Amino acid sequence: MKASWQSARIWIAAAVIVGTIGWLAFTGYGANKSYYVTIGELGGMGDKAYHSQLRVEGFVQPGTIVPDGPHVTFVLNEYESHSPKAATGRLLKVAYEGSEPPPDTFKDDAQAVAEGTYGRDGVFHASQLQAKCASKYAPAQPGSQPGAPGAAPQAPTGAKAATASGAAQPAPTSQAAN
Repeated sequence: MKASWQSARIWIAAAVIVGTIGWLAFTGYGANKSYYVTIGELGGMGDKAYHSQLRVEGFVQPGTIVPDGPHVTFVLNEYESHSPKAATGRLLKVAYEGSEPPPDTFKDDAQAVAEGTYGRDGVFHASQLQAKCASKYAPAQPGSQPGAPGAAPQAPTGAKAATASGAAQPAPTSQAAN
């Protein structure tokens, strides 16, 4: 009789532990779930947009960044500003109020992903912000200045030229020997 009571206690304890772990996993999964949507898809979500944790991607509209300490307000555009579609792109006002300041790569025309909730006031309230580097590494455009964004590096000029081994050698001169 004593053996069956002890094995029953072990089974009850194991069931409580497994049940607690399962409940924590289920509630943790639901709390951290966020939907990835574009600005265009956000408008078509209806009432679900106001009750879900969302991640919205777009390009920072030039001239709209308004810093306020570690917080910032800006506008996301569906398209990059130098795209022909930019004028017709959907816009989304974002108020970032995270615990950290925006990343260094957060600038005009940067591709950004804001995570948070969409308010009934039409403003996306972000608690996390990620930004990719702006398009400064684009290929060189024909007729662009050397050293301009997107220009290819130029060979060194001056009195010394590098050899294949990397050592600097005096540049050849065209003077005749006397």
